Amino acid sequence: MEELSVKSKIIKSVYFSQDDGRLRICFKNGEERLFDGVPSSEAHAMTAAPSPGHYYLDRIRTRFRRLAA
Repeated sequence: MEELSVKSKIIKSVYFSQDDGRLRICFKNGEERLFDGVPSSEAHAMTAAPSPGHYYLDRIRTRFRRLAA
């Protein structure tokens, strides 16, 4: 997994795997979420968004399958 740079009030770090589309999001409160089948374009759009936290809530959380992290 490759770490993607992110500046967010609620997200600490983001990791993405080009091989299988897995996206791991580590939150500042200590929680982690792992999603499967995420396109590279979505992962990079989230980290580049004006508010990565809002992007996650609106475009990632409900659209992609969450795996047990």
